[in-house]
Amino acid sequence: MNWEKLRRRYIPMSETMFYILFSLQEERHGYAIMQHVKELTGGRIILGAGTVYSTIGKLERDGLIKAVSEENRRKTYLITEAGNRILREEAARIAELYQHAEVLL
Repeated sequence: MNWEKLRRRYIPMSETMFYILFSLQEERHGYAIMQHVKELTGGRIILGAGTVYSTIGKLERDGLIKAVSEENRRKTYLITEAGNRILREEAARIAELYQHAEVLL
C-alpha cells in the first residue's frame, strides 16, 4: 500500500490503535499487549482479545507490524519502519491538539 493511502487509513487513529502500535516498539504477543496497555493507562483502557487480534491482523496486512516469532502457537509482533512513521505522525497530531486544548485547562 502506498504511503498516502496508509496515512489516510490510519491518521487520525483510535486510542486502541495508538496504544497497540506504541506497545509494539518492543516485541510482544497479544496478551502482553493487553497487559501493557492496561498498565500504561492505569487501567483506563482494557483491551479485549477480539479487539487486539483483529487490530493486529489489520496492522500486519498493511505492513505496520510484523510477526517476529512464534512459540507454542503464540506469535510475537514488532512495529515496522512504516508503523513507526505512522505512529510518529499521529503523535505529532496529538501534540498539536494538546497545545490548542491546553488553554482550556
